[in-house]
Amino acid sequence: MTHEQTSEVTTAGTSPAGLMGQQRDPAAKTAKKRILVVDDEVGTTRLLKLNLEQTNQYVVRTENAPDKALKAAAEFQPDLILLDVMMPGMYGGELCSRFQADPALKSVPIVFLTAIATKADVRRGGGRIGGLPFLAKPVDLTEMLACLKHHLSV
Repeated sequence: MTHEQTSEVTTAGTSPAGLMGQQRDPAAKTAKKRILVVDDEVGTTRLLKLNLEQTNQYVVRTENAPDKALKAAAEFQPDLILLDVMMPGMYGGELCSRFQADPALKSVPIVFLTAIATKADVRRGGGRIGGLPFLAKPVDLTEMLACLKHHLSV
């Protein structure tokens, strides 16, 4: 995958072939931050997982059904949650409230992902919706990594 192909995270198909056969140091695995990505678009979650895990800084779990995200978060115990705003069955804001109501998850940073805001909206709003950070889709990988670093102190 070229730099141009990874500079923006979109729903375009990509192959995880670059990750095949890599041996990972068990000690390095424990130092990796755990990211839960909740988005109803399978292509989005797959590409975010691929791009984030290729940095060797993150372990990523994805969930495409918002009604299963709370259970996934309880099992995975993420260090940060990337959460789509517009999903069928449950709005991202409602799911965010449920995460924050759970004592085990209330201190986990949440970053919203949204296609309903532009990058200009992000800049105008200081990168926040309802006091929480957000990124406009399609998400630029460099911008995503800077956001994660900021909120995880990586």
